[in-house]
Amino acid sequence: MPEVSERVAALHAQMTLEEKLAQIVGYWLDQGGKVVAPMQGEMAAGQKGSGEVAEVTRNGLGHFTRVYGTRPVEPTERAAWLWNEQRRLKRETRLGIPALVHEECLTGLAAWKAATFPTPLAWGAAFDPELVHEMGEAIGDSMRRLGIHQGLAPVLDVVRDPRWGRVEECIGEDPYLVGTVGTAYVRGLQAAGVHATLKHFVGYSASKSGRNHAPVSAGPREVADVLLPPFEMAIVDGGVKSVMNSYSDVDGVPMASSVEYLTDVLRGQLGFDGVVVADYFAVAFLEVMQAVAQDRGEAAALALEAGIDIELPTGDAYLEPLAERIRSGEFDEAYVDRAVLRALRQKEELGLLDADAFEDEPPTEIDLDSPRHQQIARRLAEESLVLVANDGVLPLNRWDAAPRRIAVVGPNAHRVEALQGCYSFANHVLGQYPDHEIGFAIPTVLEGFGDAFERAGLPAPEIAFAEGCTVEGTDTSGFQEAVDAANAADVTVVVVGDQAGLFGRGTVGEGNDCESLDLPGAQRELVEALVATGKPVVMVLITGRPYAIGWALDGADRRPAAVLQAFFPGEGGGLAIADVVTGAVNPSGRMPVSMPRSTGAQPFSYLHPILGGPSDVTATDSTPLRPFGFGLSYTSFRYSDLTVDGEVASDGTFAAAVTVTNTGAVAGSETVQLYGHDVVASVARPVVQLLGYTRVPLEPGASARVTFTVPATRFAFTGRKMDKIVEPGDVEVWVGSHATASSADVAVDESTGGAIVSEKRAEKREIPGTATPRSIVRVTGGVHRVTTADPRLVQVEVSAL
Repeated sequence: MPEVSERVAALHAQMTLEEKLAQIVGYWLDQGGKVVAPMQGEMAAGQKGSGEVAEVTRNGLGHFTRVYGTRPVEPTERAAWLWNEQRRLKRETRLGIPALVHEECLTGLAAWKAATFPTPLAWGAAFDPELVHEMGEAIGDSMRRLGIHQGLAPVLDVVRDPRWGRVEECIGEDPYLVGTVGTAYVRGLQAAGVHATLKHFVGYSASKSGRNHAPVSAGPREVADVLLPPFEMAIVDGGVKSVMNSYSDVDGVPMASSVEYLTDVLRGQLGFDGVVVADYFAVAFLEVMQAVAQDRGEAAALALEAGIDIELPTGDAYLEPLAERIRSGEFDEAYVDRAVLRALRQKEELGLLDADAFEDEPPTEIDLDSPRHQQIARRLAEESLVLVANDGVLPLNRWDAAPRRIAVVGPNAHRVEALQGCYSFANHVLGQYPDHEIGFAIPTVLEGFGDAFERAGLPAPEIAFAEGCTVEGTDTSGFQEAVDAANAADVTVVVVGDQAGLFGRGTVGEGNDCESLDLPGAQRELVEALVATGKPVVMVLITGRPYAIGWALDGADRRPAAVLQAFFPGEGGGLAIADVVTGAVNPSGRMPVSMPRSTGAQPFSYLHPILGGPSDVTATDSTPLRPFGFGLSYTSFRYSDLTVDGEVASDGTFAAAVTVTNTGAVAGSETVQLYGHDVVASVARPVVQLLGYTRVPLEPGASARVTFTVPATRFAFTGRKMDKIVEPGDVEVWVGSHATASSADVAVDESTGGAIVSEKRAEKREIPGTATPRSIVRVTGGVHRVTTADPRLVQVEVSAL
């Protein structure tokens, strides 16, 4: 049984079976007939009846499900209701325990009027854990003031296939990037007094063909070395309080019923000591979708024994169906006791068992989109924008003569929904309320250009707008208006991409998996029609996944002059995009995922062994259009004087230091990436692996010395005996501007911010980048068997020169 305080033990000792079960379920009230989760209506059977809150909660309640996030409600009015309801639970139920309130908070608190931040894929593109921590704390502050205790974020699934609809909810394809950025969010949210919840443990993103809820065939080594490390980091380094299971099965065993993963690995191996909550309806899915249980009672028994403490969003399995099994002697009540003790311990940590809980007054005024929220959202949006191609058209403030007319066109140019991810309130909930106001300021890209020219030191031009086409569909009747606008302009900015939504409502998001990585609808044809005008065209992608856009990058003489990638940049995204295009902001984002060459090359990860890349033994080429870590700037950077310790013990640390110089004419931030490669290992290892990274802002001509202190455990892997080890031998270490950057034949034109100027490189269509020569580090000593007590974080020190 879990270790608990005397107060929790005494409370538990008083409980009837019905009161125990009430503490390990949620209640989703006030749904208003709108569906925001799959199979919502048919799954929520266990708490039907009168429908009155008092009747449902007569024995108490574990969780209130999405009090603010189910429909648009005035926050202060809802807070008043919540405070009254919590006081009623304290005074009218026998044990007087308030309910824990949980909400979604993946891109900010998912509630009406709350700030919407960039989606997690944009967090990864920013490579800035400190700013993500700041964002998490701001989100947590809002939640705590509204009486919310637990946030269902972050998502720590490692991207394995861009066809998966939930890619936009993920941070990236590298476990270390996911782990460091995700842990920063956990620390920020929990610093504000709100418990974070890791999603989705484990393997969800590795589903077959990128299909939601599909089976996972990942072997135990892939799970251990790629999918588990971010969770381990958030548990060991972040102290996370809650974990949510994955819907998927791994090698035939549904995760919601897996003792091996939810108990042996999560608690035994990783040391997690918090509460495991079910993803919505995951317990019932054991019966209705995975057929490993014959009824809800058996599903409840399987899940509870595996280690799911709390059934969410309702109690259709953990209430009467489970009670029947316990009363008949078919199931041991000790599993219920284990879960209840964990749930009560969490409530105690959150102050819900204190006498003064909810005895204060609810907020009568609250600004959920304060200047602090707006400033963080704007900064993170700016840092996340990735310039993936530029023939010199950008930035506009470096033209010989300022443009007098620009055309801003495309289906995502003037829609606020286009800037937000699937778990934003606008796309998750307000999609069911099409006439409802969004409740906070979120300028579109078109509106962002309003003041952007002044910020960039340019005279304001005439701006024409045309939609051209919609995100989905094949209607091209709007093309002519867009082409006319482009013909009349000096430069055209065409904004294309995705619409986030759920389960068929949109092109990306939960349940919106895809068979093709071509841009949806007629958007490619629109861009090509604009390029055919002969006028400069800047293509801005606002998407939730990377698309196969070789036609816009490498394969044609006539292509957009520049391509800017944005991953649902949130409420500050329209302003940030306009500022990058005009030159008020120097882009510094880096690709957190590989940009695919084709749909048929998937699934692909940059963390592949030799035979996972192009070779003479296959006619297919999986080389990405732009690799992990890639991003151009309006300035240029040089790496020099790499020094690396020549030797490290298998349980020790080594230092790698490099000088970074801004060799261009404008200030910029360089994401310095330290990479490594295990030369010979007992199992096939990746040809390149991110070891560490840091953002370095530099003025023109300035230099900094960046020193990485790297634990040898960054080279750890699961050996042939299935234990995590560091082997002795040689490893290569180098610094690069992206995962495939070479130290040879690098030619990048500073004046164009990264346009290829080497004839050899242009002919081969190789990807520009900068890297140092590789250094060999000899790992000495015997095989080191790695435990969670070993260091896993790379420490970075930056000093100005």
